[in-house]
Amino acid sequence: MSARIAILLSLLLPGVLQAQHDPQRNATQGIAAGDFQKVEKELAKADAADPETLFVRMMAALKQDRIEEAVEFAQAALDARLPFDRLVAGPRDLLAPLRESEAWQTWWKEFDGDRIQVLHGPMVGSVTDSGASIWVRTAKPASVSVRIGDQVSDPVESSLESDLTAVVPIDGLEPDKRHDYEVLVDGELIAFETDTHFSTSPKPAVGAKFNVAFGGGAGYVPEWERMWDNIARFEPQALLMLGDNVYIDQPEFRLCQDYCYYRRQARPEWRRLIARTPVYAIYDDHDFGDNDCNPGPEIETPKWKREVWNIFRQNWVNPSYGGGESQPGCWFDFSIGDVHFILLDGRYYRDREGGSMLGAAQLAWLEKTLEESTATFKVLTSPVPWTEGIKPGSRDPWDGFPEEREHIFSFLEENEIDGVFLVAADRHRTDLRTTDRPNGYTLHEFESSRLTNRHTHKVIETPGLIWGYSKTCSFGLMRFDTTLEDPTVTFECVTIDGDIVETYTLPASKLRK
Repeated sequence: MSARIAILLSLLLPGVLQAQHDPQRNATQGIAAGDFQKVEKELAKADAADPETLFVRMMAALKQDRIEEAVEFAQAALDARLPFDRLVAGPRDLLAPLRESEAWQTWWKEFDGDRIQVLHGPMVGSVTDSGASIWVRTAKPASVSVRIGDQVSDPVESSLESDLTAVVPIDGLEPDKRHDYEVLVDGELIAFETDTHFSTSPKPAVGAKFNVAFGGGAGYVPEWERMWDNIARFEPQALLMLGDNVYIDQPEFRLCQDYCYYRRQARPEWRRLIARTPVYAIYDDHDFGDNDCNPGPEIETPKWKREVWNIFRQNWVNPSYGGGESQPGCWFDFSIGDVHFILLDGRYYRDREGGSMLGAAQLAWLEKTLEESTATFKVLTSPVPWTEGIKPGSRDPWDGFPEEREHIFSFLEENEIDGVFLVAADRHRTDLRTTDRPNGYTLHEFESSRLTNRHTHKVIETPGLIWGYSKTCSFGLMRFDTTLEDPTVTFECVTIDGDIVETYTLPASKLRK
């Protein structure tokens, strides 16, 4: 480390971070906007010797064309054990001058840059009873395919336009069975430091036993990234990421979004989980716009909407995304056996003046999807809570859209749709609540959104509160058993240490009028 870097580090005192909005992320916002006073103010709160802090200081130097200084910060970050892959990943445009330096050639040899073909992933998603899709981000444009046994998928090209991501579908698999898979890049087998496998779903409408994990509120706190290994130990058939999956809060600058996605995707704990657990994701305010955002009903206004949507699609592997290019969004549905998961977009078309969170197109899709569903359980999933009074004084949850909420609940009753329960995120704790309906069955809501956040929301007492937990990070686990004469789902609150601190079993017989 040079004397100049050592002096700089000695002047910066680490602070104490209390919320999920970490100083490195905040400083990156300053870099994107050219506000270097903000950069210095935020990084003064961070551990100056942390490799993440050094990485951000490198970005700040590059933004100001201080290439020599950027090289020194990059070297200091590598000396502090930042993986060289982080520099390869980028953000590529900002780091381009670094790659032209003599130091880059030295690092490339030292860290065997030629070995780096996959930067992020693999991530499993879009699993059915006969297939799945595998997501990766490559180090350069490449042809990607997946092999399961003797079967090899058609190749998919990663490109600069797709941010070097490729989503590779493979089909023709046996249902309800474990499948080990391999990833090939330009025909070469890639060796990963984790197992790569998934299980196909049971056949539709067939009773089965399986677990599904969910949560939101996944701020970047390195010591709590162990949550991903904790979830993996429960071997869920799926993981639902329900918003605030990364905290960006800056939709107008791609640099901020890339930084927040890349650092999570580089974490070994996250990579171990997603390589063998199917992931399904929707966004909320902090990974779509900014806090409590209400962007309005128009597709192209504000102008950042479509770009944020495109970036979101590049970083996940959902079965579909809203209505596609003509009707952007993140709503979709999928089934595991005879359980139907319906996930909603609570941000793209959120219109306070018009009184709609979902927008007309999504609401029509939701009604049609519910009417046509024959599943034993229908899991109606929102990025924000449904229960009245869950965030006192706020119109950000469904309390801000009471007429649309009542329309949906009445629709269930008028059409005699059985088996529905509610799942949500947003509040930094794990709750189970009920809402009595005079003309229908009691609606149960399972909410969890403190996967890795530091910040906590206290448990709010509302009518129908069964239990709430906010002591430490936690996730929600749903254990389904539809092989029973009266099928059940058991709700569990699981801490970051793997302790099951709350449990409640709900039989399907309670979800009918």
